[in-house]
Amino acid sequence: MARVVIFGGTGYAGGHIAREAASRGHQVISYTRSAPEEPLDGVGYRTGSLASPEVLTAAAADADVLVVAVHGADVDGAPLATYMPQLIEAVRSSGARLAFVGGAGSSLVAEGGPRLVDTPDFLDDWKPEALAHAEVLEALRQAPEDLDWFYVSPAALFGVFAPGESTGAYRTGGDILVTKDDGSSEVSGTDFALAFVDEIENHAHPRQRFTVGH
Repeated sequence: MARVVIFGGTGYAGGHIAREAASRGHQVISYTRSAPEEPLDGVGYRTGSLASPEVLTAAAADADVLVVAVHGADVDGAPLATYMPQLIEAVRSSGARLAFVGGAGSSLVAEGGPRLVDTPDFLDDWKPEALAHAEVLEALRQAPEDLDWFYVSPAALFGVFAPGESTGAYRTGGDILVTKDDGSSEVSGTDFALAFVDEIENHAHPRQRFTVGH
């Protein structure tokens, strides 16, 4: 079983990943700014931010897989991409695998593009977060070849505002947004977590982004 350390383990995506990983017997540690009101069985909770070099070093040292499931546009007042050099260095030094809950905005809507964030109907209010996560993905793609990483982009509708149906199944799409026959694109938190923990266990997408949807 793997030691899975999650930054943002009480958020929507991180909480579902923590629950799924713990249910499979993985050792799970969650880092958040404050302790959860309803802790999950099998999950250890610590307070701290990845913006702290000391916290980050300790978290990476405890991890086989270090999961980042935080907002892309604002981590303690700065974009997540700001912290990528220290994240990458901490994980390389510890020998862990670096894993990200990404955004849907950087996903391609068709082979060769454009990205979802660049389409006319993408809401302006969502663009700062989407573009911040796209910067993180680019930083990973430019990272040294000895960094083991993966990045998972959910379907277009994903989050507490669109919980979706738990089906126990999912589809993947490489860099392309996963859509249904009617053009809709959604995935539940539980099924996204299923895909994420499957990747932790199966190592099917080394140094790759992949998309997930129903």
